Amino acid sequence: MSHRLSPLLQPRSIAMIGASNNAARIGGMPLDLLKHFGYEGRVFPVNPKYEEIFGYPCYPDIESVPEAPELVVLAIGAADVTAMLRRCHARGARAAIIYAAGFAEMGGEGIALQEELERFAAESGMVVAGPNCMGFANLNLKAYTAFATVFKNVPAQTGGGRASLVTQSGNVCSAVFALMRQLGVEVSHFINTGNEACLEYSEYLEFLAQDDETDCVVGYIEQLRDGRRFVDAALAFAEADKPLILYKAGETEKGSEAVRSHTSALAGNLALYKAGFRQLNVIQGRDFAQMADLAWLSGFRHRAGGKRVAIVTLSGALGAILADKFIAAGLDVPTLPAEVQQALRDGIPDYGMVSNPIDVTGNIVNDPAFVRSVFGALASSDAVDTVVIYASGSLLDRMAEPLLEVCARHPRLFVAIDTGKATCRERLAAGGVPVFTDIGRAVQALAPFCHWLAGRDGVRRWAKLRRETTSAQKDYAVAGLNEYETKRLLGEFGVPAVAEMPAGDADAAAKAAARIGYPVVLKVLSADIAHKTEAGGVRLNLADESQVRQAFAEILASARSYAPQARIDGVLVQAMSKGVAELIAGVTHDPVFGPALTVGLGGVLTELYCDVSHRLLPVDEAMVGEMLGELKAYPLLDGFRGRPKADVAAACGAIAAISRASAALGAAAQEIEINPLQVGTSGAVAIDALLLAP
Repeated sequence: MSHRLSPLLQPRSIAMIGASNNAARIGGMPLDLLKHFGYEGRVFPVNPKYEEIFGYPCYPDIESVPEAPELVVLAIGAADVTAMLRRCHARGARAAIIYAAGFAEMGGEGIALQEELERFAAESGMVVAGPNCMGFANLNLKAYTAFATVFKNVPAQTGGGRASLVTQSGNVCSAVFALMRQLGVEVSHFINTGNEACLEYSEYLEFLAQDDETDCVVGYIEQLRDGRRFVDAALAFAEADKPLILYKAGETEKGSEAVRSHTSALAGNLALYKAGFRQLNVIQGRDFAQMADLAWLSGFRHRAGGKRVAIVTLSGALGAILADKFIAAGLDVPTLPAEVQQALRDGIPDYGMVSNPIDVTGNIVNDPAFVRSVFGALASSDAVDTVVIYASGSLLDRMAEPLLEVCARHPRLFVAIDTGKATCRERLAAGGVPVFTDIGRAVQALAPFCHWLAGRDGVRRWAKLRRETTSAQKDYAVAGLNEYETKRLLGEFGVPAVAEMPAGDADAAAKAAARIGYPVVLKVLSADIAHKTEAGGVRLNLADESQVRQAFAEILASARSYAPQARIDGVLVQAMSKGVAELIAGVTHDPVFGPALTVGLGGVLTELYCDVSHRLLPVDEAMVGEMLGELKAYPLLDGFRGRPKADVAAACGAIAAISRASAALGAAAQEIEINPLQVGTSGAVAIDALLLAP
């Protein structure tokens, strides 16, 4: 694969600047690893102190190296890095790894050193990884450039690697790598990105998305510096059907402080990170062991699985425990269709449950033919995506052959849990059946994996919507628009507004109220007053002309007192309408991910309960429907306790129109907010709207 990062991640020759003959030092450990594991490329230690290191001829300086190395590794101090890079670039080196700390993460002079490094990389075009970086390893090429002892302390790889690690921490990279190797996961790339002065995290993901030797990526991030590039990379993973498993640090204030001190990065908007990960079908890791388990499970990603789980046990208690845990993790344990239950009942005694969970009882081990029919019925059922079998030790051994036979005929995902010492584990895994040895770890890994399997079509649909969404051709002037003008602009994209008319004086307000029909609402009309209620700029339920005139005078007086410098265009006269529910729908421009939509219940309840849903834009009506369905308050829209049902379809249409408006307005609109969007039994209308320019 030809790629800008190929010299860095697939080097054919490596020079070590600051080489050491001591395998315990950072300038010696990679050379020792290269020799130990048998790297077949050319190796050039550089240090005037030595003539030979670990059997490699050593050179006094980079200029003396007999050929241009593809990759140089700098084990020297921060103050000397950029000057040495210039010499390496002049010698023809194409890529570099910088171990040294003491750059931006240190502040002060370190920031200046990093800025100098960034300028050099931009001017030269050299691919520069780090600084503050442990180094890399391409285990398939045996190209070790990392100063990490872990490589010798884990089971050696015997086959080609298929899982890659990309972390913003060297220690995390080593810890997760060790766990993956203990599970037998073959690793292709070991990458830690350091400060990302010149290479951002997502560029590594771009490389791995198209790397034939990477089937999944396990990663650790503290901050994404280029969220939009990350979105593109994550979509490339989805298109390639490769799981992307990421642990995001900085979920608490203390966690954020640690992140800042570690890599000079600020933790981003956590809610949007979580929403973005779900939308992109990125698996969010919770701990290192789970991430290793997920990397192992990714080897079974071609089985047909999903969120609807059938549970097969020889114990009613274990069935209940697993059902509780899977449901708590967001999976479904559906009641099986009557015909499937009947097929199971043919061999399961009356005291054994067949609806799901399925308690086959101990009798099943005496009848291998019925074991086969149970698994066959579940493999063939359209009501089930994934089948989980709890059978310990010799009981699982007795089920192994029928299970393997069924899996050979059906693509359904079967997973076994063995808390004993079954001898069939490796045979089952080779036949497509992963075997866990702990219930908790099984659920913790299997639940997000099943969500990933179920989410593959959704992320591809969003990728298609994103490709098809284009900005409008004309320029829009949005600065200084008052509420009425804002609604007229949003109306061009399909956002409906309540019946309303602007009025510059009391006479015009009275005429507008008569035309709209009483009762009415009067609101101050000013682009400079966003919070009308605080300014005393709202009057509700006005029943006649005298009340309208009085309200007009009071609103203008209060608004001028509240904001003497504000431009006031009069009032907005609106129909006094009621709906089933009020929603808030707003677009903001996140500094990491760009435009994002937030939807929640309108009014004070939004802030009180924080009951909101987020998506990266664009969205369509179907995606908005999913967002509304995620709200705890959704039953209020769906006839809760005899209330009338809201026109959810109309609400979805109005909110999707906001997405279209955001795409057309682009950077001209920093924020768009409809609050409230009033949803009735028929239709939905914007009662208030705000549009802010940058």
